[in-house]
Amino acid sequence: MTTRAGVVIISNVKAVELLRARVVYSEIAFAELVLWRISKPLAGSKHRYKYRLAYVVRGKCVVRYDNESGKGDHRHYHGRESKYAFSTAEKLIADFQHDIARWNDENSHS
Repeated sequence: MTTRAGVVIISNVKAVELLRARVVYSEIAFAELVLWRISKPLAGSKHRYKYRLAYVVRGKCVVRYDNESGKGDHRHYHGRESKYAFSTAEKLIADFQHDIARWNDENSHS
């Protein structure tokens, strides 16, 4: 994975990009991970991170973790959305990778 630092504005909140990576798993599957440290928590979150992590298979997003302003931390798995209990950026990425492995295991017949 690659990292690069930069400062941007996200909804009038100063942000420093901590991670932007595309991980290719196969010809039909890849993950994109984007993580920023922000100056103040987004509405609905208690931490100073903004993120979007997506696992795409055959052009369809099958696993996604994100935190929209006002909506808070949540994950999408098999078309269902559920709350996500964010603790650290490292745990977020580990949980995302675990869900990728789980999705691949559950869908190995496809």
